[in-house]
Amino acid sequence: MRPIAAVEEMKLGVELQKQIWGYSPLDTVPEQLFVVAQESGGHVLVAFDGDKPVGFALAYAGVHHGKAHLHSHMVGVIPEYQNRGVGRILKLAQRDDAIARGIHLIEWTFDPLQIKNAFFNISRLGGIIRRYIPNCYGRTSSPLHGGLPTDRLVAEWWVASPRVAAILKGAAPQISAGAVRISMPASIRQLVADDPATAESIQTTVREQFEQNFRDRRAAVAFEFDTLQANYVLEPYED
Repeated sequence: MRPIAAVEEMKLGVELQKQIWGYSPLDTVPEQLFVVAQESGGHVLVAFDGDKPVGFALAYAGVHHGKAHLHSHMVGVIPEYQNRGVGRILKLAQRDDAIARGIHLIEWTFDPLQIKNAFFNISRLGGIIRRYIPNCYGRTSSPLHGGLPTDRLVAEWWVASPRVAAILKGAAPQISAGAVRISMPASIRQLVADDPATAESIQTTVREQFEQNFRDRRAAVAFEFDTLQANYVLEPYED
């Protein structure tokens, strides 16, 4: 993994998007916006196997309530290198960069129906979820989205916190007896491909449950799944 800064290298990010998500040119982030990220306080990181680019991370600088954070807009790995730890390497590199610059928060959005991503973001990285954005990017050309609204959860990764440090060392998120669960079938990704209407109905139910729980000041702090069911685990939180 290494950061890239040269303008000509930014085209790697464009090509990797096509390989990872199958975007049409209309939905692909152009190399100019990679340059903007790098030059305005974000970063562009690329993972290589030898000379072969196999994944990337793109983050923009952001501000919440007068405090700087990084918005991790994209982290992706080409299909043949997925589930081999490349995504974790990229996320940890993002964390290292943030901590080195005194930035305590990295945020990103992800599809609530992507259960592998949810488990990774919450139970493996230590992210917490307190915000839901319905149809964040509109309906896109990506086959991974199945024509559904691009609903997104916002992951907050408090990179220097003791909780995140413990989870990165292998500790499990702590769950109280009174936790609330939002559930979906473990086969939801297959439903998106085979039965989009049913998948969208489940998406709507999940959206409504998240929005109510967030109004009740609960946050998703853990994620569980087995062969039949996947659960977001939510507990009360205070700022």
